[in-house]
Order: sequence, then C-alpha cells, then structure tokens
Amino acid sequence: MKTGLALIPIFCLFLAGIKVSTSTGQPLNKGSNYVVIGAFSIPKNAIEFTENAKKDKYEAEFSINPARKLFYVYVLETSSREEAFEKAKKIRKDTPYFDTWVFTGVLGDETSHGADINPITGKGIKTIEASDEQEATYRAAQSKQGNTIIASTSQQPMTLAEQKSTSASTVEEATDGNKKFFFKIFTSDKELGGDVDVLDIDKTKPRKAASYRGNEVVSVKPVNRSGNIALVCEVFGYRKVEQALNFNEPQLTEGVKLEDHKITVPFQLVRLKKGDVAIMYNVYFFKDAGVMRPESHYEVTSLLEMLKENPNYKIRIHGHTNGNGAGKIISMGDSKSFFSLKDTKEGFGSAKKLSEERAKVIQRYLESQGIDPARMQIKAWGGKRPVYAKDSQQAHANVRVEIEILED
Repeated sequence: MKTGLALIPIFCLFLAGIKVSTSTGQPLNKGSNYVVIGAFSIPKNAIEFTENAKKDKYEAEFSINPARKLFYVYVLETSSREEAFEKAKKIRKDTPYFDTWVFTGVLGDETSHGADINPITGKGIKTIEASDEQEATYRAAQSKQGNTIIASTSQQPMTLAEQKSTSASTVEEATDGNKKFFFKIFTSDKELGGDVDVLDIDKTKPRKAASYRGNEVVSVKPVNRSGNIALVCEVFGYRKVEQALNFNEPQLTEGVKLEDHKITVPFQLVRLKKGDVAIMYNVYFFKDAGVMRPESHYEVTSLLEMLKENPNYKIRIHGHTNGNGAGKIISMGDSKSFFSLKDTKEGFGSAKKLSEERAKVIQRYLESQGIDPARMQIKAWGGKRPVYAKDSQQAHANVRVEIEILED
C-alpha cells in the first residue's frame, strides 16, 4: 500500500538558507551518519523541501534534531562515515546543495547528542541557522568569509542591527522589495507559537508562495506586482484565520499597523468548536506503521493540552491513507513506545486497518496521559476519502489524521 507522512500540498521550489560556522574538534558521539541538505524550523517547510528533493531523484527523508530544534532533510543514512563524507562532497560539488554537511548521531532521539561536520574540513560545525523562506524560482548564491559558509536565498534573515536601522514612522524596503512584518499570533490570554502562509491570490487558483514564523520580525518578499495576497494562520487546536491585504499598501487594511519599524498583522485565534474538523499536519508516522515519529510529539501534546483545558471536549479521531491496497503494518509493542520503532510488532492488513492503527496510537497516547477514553472515538477510512487522486503530485496529502470536535 502507499503510505507516508501526513503532508500538505506543494506549490513551489525553495532552498534552505543555512548559515554555518565551524569550530575546532571532532565529534565524540557515534551512531548513524546522515548526509544533510537542509534544515528548517517550520516542519511543513521541511516536508516540502523533502518532496522537492525527491523530484530531483534523491531518496530524501527528514527528521528532527532535538538539540538544534531543527528539522533536518537528509539524502543518505549510513554506518560508514567515509561513505557519508564522499557523498556530501559530491553533492556540494555537482549540485545546488552546496552547503551539504554530515550529521553523526541519531536523528529523532532526544537522548542522542550528535554532531554536525563540515565534510570538506572534517571539523565540527558550531552553529546552523535555518531559513524557511520558500521561493517560486530557485536562486542561490554562495559566499565565504573566514570560517563561515553562507548559502543564501534571495534574502538573508535580518540582523538585530538591521531591525533597528529603520525610522520610527516608516517601514524600510530592501533593494529587492522585501518588507519587515510581525505576524502577531495570540489568543485572548496568551501568545501562541505558529507560522503564517502567504498566498498569491492573483492566480486563478491561489498559490502558496512562502511561510514565515509568527511572533518575530521577518522579512517578507513580494509575490506579485499587484501586491494582492492572503495571509493564512492555522495553529492546531484553533480555528484558521485568513487575512487579505495589499503588500504595497498594507496599512490600508483594518487592524494592520505600521509600528516599531515594521508592519504588524494581528491573528487572534479561538479554540475549535463543535462540528469543526482539524488536520494534524505535524503528526507523522513511520512508513507502514501505526507508530508516530518523534517530531509528532509537539502537536499531539497540543491536542492533549486542548482536551485538558476543556473537559467538555469530546473528539473523533479520523485516520486516512493514500489508496486502498493491503500491505505490511507495523504496530506498537507492549512497551508502548508511541514515538519509536524500538519495540514493535509486524503484521499484514488493509489500508483501513493501517489508518485505524494510526488513529488508535493517538488515542492510546492521550489515554496514557490521563484522558478518559469515553471522550474519544475512532473512525478508520483507509483511502476512501482522498483529498487528491492517489496518483497525483499532491497525493501525499491523502495520508492524514483529522480531529473532529463532537462536543465542546
């Protein structure tokens, strides 16, 4: 059967802008060796980058580096450091991924303290700053200064000095037309972590052009000449908010303010209500498995917090796959390792059975954290409710878990 991650539609090609500075010394940790081509703070950007790398004929995967709090996209995992170094050097030389490096350790393992290595110098990498900007067209430039290597997209993240350099009454535009935005994501009583998608609405079908982190100053690039865009903020557990504005004159939109050298766009979110259905975009499963990958922990914790915050919530967990073919199914073992394949059982079953296993593992996790099982129902669909045709480029979006609010 076709299985995979709960992904989102891909609309554009982009390259991670990664700033790397080296330090002396060799890594002490042992484990797998990963050839890494990108790092992201926003998981869905890592997903899209992975899918685009696959289009370039790479066997790309992604996983979280808990120590860095970044999602690494890698194209090779091997026990041989020599093989990893040779592969990384070749990719640097022959492809646009010219800042490829080697991570030695175990990705996805919070107890593993791995090391990033520059394959050219063999020295450990001290810092990695990931840029999550997406681009409709691919542009990259490389520059070297001392022991710092920079791979850049059309823009670099702003420095603090750059943020402070504008006048109090205007928003300074960079030479490429970028503007400084602050997407304020909050509820009535707290600030929320999340990100904002920028859609080009001049297209016949609105197209996502980029994603930016919320609650921090970001440099946003124009996506069309008219300036007509839509900003979409969707944080799990809350209703989606969409705001249309004109990039060229954003201050004309109600609620948008020019303050402190930046354009502030507020997104006040409210909790899901009865009848709402939310996709768990950031819950991912191991291939053919009803076991969550470690990077899923944040979003299922958000679901747990939502249920604890409102004891009246009752939910139905919907599981979906891409296609209806039968195949191998890996299930959680007796140790109840919700986020690991260390103790699992292997069997065979239908796509519906796999979707049921994936919904149940979330239910069991919530039960283990004190949620009454009477507040949860399971619905397994297999591939009966696809979002896209199973052989389309966006078919990966069919693999998903949804949460339906039955009572609030």
